[in-house]
Amino acid sequence: MDTPLREPTFLILTALAREPMHGYAIIGEVAALSDGRLSLRPGTLYGALDRLTDAHLVEVDREETVDGRLRRYYRLSPTGEAVLTAETERLRRNVQAATARLGARSRAARPVAPRTAGGLA
Repeated sequence: MDTPLREPTFLILTALAREPMHGYAIIGEVAALSDGRLSLRPGTLYGALDRLTDAHLVEVDREETVDGRLRRYYRLSPTGEAVLTAETERLRRNVQAATARLGARSRAARPVAPRTAGGLA
């Protein structure tokens, strides 16, 4: 999988960076990471998890039965960690470049206060 990652993919991988999670926990973590901007539906999430598993970025950690239903936990794979690390670095460099440019722009746009001669106006 090439960078740049789409935001949902980036946030799913980020959610799994700390610990293995089941689907609904991933949905909640993605919502929290995005400050509620991104709300994944279960069908969308599980399709993405299948895709990420096929790409070897995510692995099934374990399965358990809860209330008669199968709950599958996913974890970030070593390849997924490398991809997330590379994407995080790419985004960091982009933010750093934009911040520097915006800082230079605001310094250049500052109006120079007129000087008064000897305190006389």
